[in-house]
Amino acid sequence: MEELEALPSFSKTGEPQGPLPRQRPWRAFLGGLVVGLLSLTLLLVFVRPLRVRLFSGWSRTVLQSEARERADLQKEVARLKKQIELVSRRLDQKTPNEPYIVIDTSGNRIYVRQGKQTLREAICSTGSYINLKTRDGMEWIFFTPRGQFRVLAKKVAPVWVKPDWAFVEEGLPIPPKHSPERYEYGVLGEYALAFGNGYLIHGTLYKRLMGMPVTHGCVRVGDEDLEYIYKTVPLGAKIYIY
Repeated sequence: MEELEALPSFSKTGEPQGPLPRQRPWRAFLGGLVVGLLSLTLLLVFVRPLRVRLFSGWSRTVLQSEARERADLQKEVARLKKQIELVSRRLDQKTPNEPYIVIDTSGNRIYVRQGKQTLREAICSTGSYINLKTRDGMEWIFFTPRGQFRVLAKKVAPVWVKPDWAFVEEGLPIPPKHSPERYEYGVLGEYALAFGNGYLIHGTLYKRLMGMPVTHGCVRVGDEDLEYIYKTVPLGAKIYIY
């Protein structure tokens, strides 16, 4: 017969007496293993598909967002291209077909252009921005005006009619308006192009100062460049100064 396990007896106080039942640790281990396998199976069956569905939904949202951003960017690029084309057409329409002059007062450069082509580039001198004042309240600021102008007159062997500030600057009394003292010869070079309010593009005796902002507002150019400008740019041609 199979041997029966001894059962413990209890005393009147309730404490066990006699032998205890033998432990079966392999049963506990086996039970834990079964529970673990069942839990893992549940995770694989239920949790993984849920995770896949959540990840897939997030991925679709990201991809859709990126697609919308790309579409918006493409629309913006297309809009900017249209604007650039429009501005280019307007610029072409406004660009003179005949030779014209461009003057850079910051870099002290003068250009002769025709359409989009640069025919000649040279150094020049422009306004010094010096402020001259007198005790009786007269004041001059020597700057080259900026904007769009035209060649209003072309002169050979120009004569400088000295303005009031020239005498004030030299510390001399201001003579009458048509006094012979106002006329000075040979100081403006061989040619001059007038563009209004007494401003000229002309030559200079002070060639060592070319490329510097030292004038009283006129634009000084070297002899060879001045001759080219005079012979190339027609009367009425546009002058752009910036």
